[in-house]
Amino acid sequence: MAKKNKENYLDYIPRPNRLYETSVNKDGHIEILTEHKGFYNVIAQKIFRKPRFSHIELDDFGTFVWKQMDGEKTIFEIGSDVKKEFGEKAEPLYERLSKFMQILHDQHFIVYENKLKKKDS
Repeated sequence: MAKKNKENYLDYIPRPNRLYETSVNKDGHIEILTEHKGFYNVIAQKIFRKPRFSHIELDDFGTFVWKQMDGEKTIFEIGSDVKKEFGEKAEPLYERLSKFMQILHDQHFIVYENKLKKKDS
């Protein structure tokens, strides 16, 4: 029987999705700018005066992680950097980091560089 090649989530290489603008606010935190598009959002903007854009501010942990995502470091390597920077405050490190990456990926704020390369080949 052939063994299945199981992927390890910590081997993924994240990078920010270039479709979203980011900036650094006065506190030094990363902010991700998102535009609310689509029929229902337009109605909400007109009737309920909902904003067209949202600014999602990352905390100290999130900002540090965001700055580490260069399209070359794996999630495991980023976790090592987080441990050096935050020490015990980051624990449980890989559970938190994995959940954070999963949320960013689900919201399309990041993409996985090595997953894109596999699709191309």
